[in-house]
Amino acid sequence: MKVVLRILLILVLVGAVFGTMFYLYQKGQEKPVTFKTQQAEKSTIIKKTVATGSVVPRKEVEVKPRVSGIVEKLYHEPGDIVNVGDLLAKVTIIPDMVALNNAENRLNRARIGLDNAKADYERNKSLLEQEVIAAADFQPFELNLNSALEELSAAESNLEIIKEGVTKKTGQPTNTLIRSTITGMILDIPIEEGNSVIETNTFNDGTTIATVADMGEMIFEGQVDESEVGKISPGMELILSIGAIENRKFKANLEYIAPKGVEEEGAIQFEIRAAVELDSSVLIRAGYSANADIVLDRRDEVMAIPEALLLFEENEVFVEVETGDQQFEKRKIETGLSDGIMIEVLSGISMEDQIKIPSGG
Repeated sequence: MKVVLRILLILVLVGAVFGTMFYLYQKGQEKPVTFKTQQAEKSTIIKKTVATGSVVPRKEVEVKPRVSGIVEKLYHEPGDIVNVGDLLAKVTIIPDMVALNNAENRLNRARIGLDNAKADYERNKSLLEQEVIAAADFQPFELNLNSALEELSAAESNLEIIKEGVTKKTGQPTNTLIRSTITGMILDIPIEEGNSVIETNTFNDGTTIATVADMGEMIFEGQVDESEVGKISPGMELILSIGAIENRKFKANLEYIAPKGVEEEGAIQFEIRAAVELDSSVLIRAGYSANADIVLDRRDEVMAIPEALLLFEENEVFVEVETGDQQFEKRKIETGLSDGIMIEVLSGISMEDQIKIPSGG
């Protein structure tokens, strides 16, 4: 039994030795690594920065009432197109009871005063006609009558304003009818029928009845980081990518760069605005998010190679150029503009040179 075990152990050891030798032989027979090569090519290189923001109407107006009250009726919905003067809503005035009571009392007093002034006028006019009194004595009674008439008119106007929001003598439409102040599309109506609204005045912005905007003139509002703002200037062309509209690009012209930055999440951002060139076949809604590519520099049809082919040593740039069958030499090159993928080559190689592609490249 011991003899059998000894023979098996010897056979295992011999097999392990021969297996190792066979593995080493096979490994020695593996083909050498063959590197692929690539030539330089003519390419247009564009260096750009990206600004994030949204597309909004250039002209957007919040229509507010000039009287306080209750919304009686709304005549439009968001999305409707309206012109200047089109009726948007009707407001029923709920007058202040104290003010209303005072106005009615004033009107009653004005009527009493007018009746008294008329009686004095008629009585003294008769005396004037009989030459009992002089004309100078009659003038105060005539003045009192005219004053009483003006007071009655003022009291009536005051009561109309409290009840209706406007006087009839002005010849203007009642303030209870809210009309659009511009031509455009209604973007939002934040109220409903039955809601209370507050008039716009010196101390209060007032309740917004509707937001109306001219959708025929849109602008891009975005932000640029402080590291890039010094590279841009008004008049530059922007290429807009709107998230809600796939596979479409829109041109825009940079109009404005904020002179002061705002800190956001630890970085200083500068606001920019650009006029968007609209396409009549595409509806751009207000508030669409968008990214703007701002072209900082470009090179058209220049010799370029992928940046992945570059080698960097002591602030110098090299590539490996094939000199023979799978034989390469390092060659120093001078580079120019880069877009992060392709880089311009100014000198050091020609269009015919085969450049080594690094392993994994």
